Amino acid sequence: MKDLVKNIQLILLAVILICTVLAVLLEIRNMFMNQTVTLADLLLMFLYLEVLAMVRVFWDEQSISITLPLLIAITALSRFIILQGKEMDASQLLYESLAIVFIAIAIVVLRLRHSDKLGLSKKRK
Repeated sequence: MKDLVKNIQLILLAVILICTVLAVLLEIRNMFMNQTVTLADLLLMFLYLEVLAMVRVFWDEQSISITLPLLIAITALSRFIILQGKEMDASQLLYESLAIVFIAIAIVVLRLRHSDKLGLSKKRK
């Protein structure tokens, strides 16, 4: 059963990798066809890059840190705000901005909990 689950994970990981590479190629083609590169396009490319990094980390370590999905969430929310910012009212922008701040705080807390700076890390024997 354990091998079956691991094989399913690897198959899905390969599917995610192929789909992400295909999406990158399609996005590059769209930028070439439109002859323009916007900030939203660049943020989308960063999203794809972060997904590829997450695939690599999972492939190498067979586990994933929570930090990478949080970084993807921040980039996705930033891209959403940039794309929808002109059409959104102030309260919607405030909610989206607060979501980014909370995710950023979560990343900082997760990073600091393993840091020696706060004296929170446990000594390993």
